[in-house]
Amino acid sequence: MQFIDWKAWLAVCLVLLMGLPVHAQKKKIAEGLEPYFSAPTEGVMTPDDDGFIRRWLLLEPIDKPNRSNTAFTDSYIREAFATEYFPGQFTVVPTDGDRVRVGKQKLTWHALESKLFNVKLFRFASGLKKQVYGVLFWAVTVIDCPEEISGVRMAVGSNSASMWWLNGEEAVILSGDRRMVRDDCMSRRLTLKKGKNIVRGAVINGPGMSDFCIRFVDENGAPVKNMTISYQ
Repeated sequence: MQFIDWKAWLAVCLVLLMGLPVHAQKKKIAEGLEPYFSAPTEGVMTPDDDGFIRRWLLLEPIDKPNRSNTAFTDSYIREAFATEYFPGQFTVVPTDGDRVRVGKQKLTWHALESKLFNVKLFRFASGLKKQVYGVLFWAVTVIDCPEEISGVRMAVGSNSASMWWLNGEEAVILSGDRRMVRDDCMSRRLTLKKGKNIVRGAVINGPGMSDFCIRFVDENGAPVKNMTISYQ
C-alpha cells in the first residue's frame, strides 16, 4: 500500500491555490547566511533605490594565500585574475549548485540576493563554513536592459582588490589594500546593450574582511535603474 505524504500534498495545493508554480517555492539557504543574504527568487528584480545590484551568483572562495594586502599591485592582481582556476571562468554563466574543481578544492556556485547594498563575501564564506582569509572570490550576474544605454560608468567599491568585466571586456580595476567604499573607482564610459549584459568580477583578499558593491551611474552621477537583474 502506498502512503501519501499529506504535508507535502497540502503544501503543493496551497501553492497552486495561490497561483504560483511549484518550482517557485523559496529555496532554503544555510543558516549562517540568513543575516546577510536571501535565497534566490524567480521574481523580477531591479537595482535598489540607489542603483546597487544585489542579485549574484557567488563561487565559494578559492584558496589564494596572501599574508598582506599590500602586495595587490595592478600587475599582481592582473596575473592572479588571468590565471585559469576553472574551465570557462571568463565565459560561463553558472547556475545555482554548479560545481567546479580548483586544484584539490571542490567549490559550489550559490545564487543569492544580498540584503545590503554591499555584498558581504566574508559572511558568505563564514556562513558556509569556508575559509575567510587568503581567498579569491568570483561573482557573476546578468542585467537586462530594455534599450541601449550609452555613456554609463561602472562604479565599484571592494575590500580588498578586485577587477570587473562587462560583456567580457575589462571595465575597472581596484588595486592595493583598500576598504570597501561606495563608488570608490569608476570605469571609463561604457555602453549597456539592449538585452542581456553579463557582469563578472573577482575579489581577492589576504587578512581582513571581504565585500563589494557595484552599480552603474549616468553622466550626472545618478544611478542607472532602467534594468532588471537575473541569474541567466
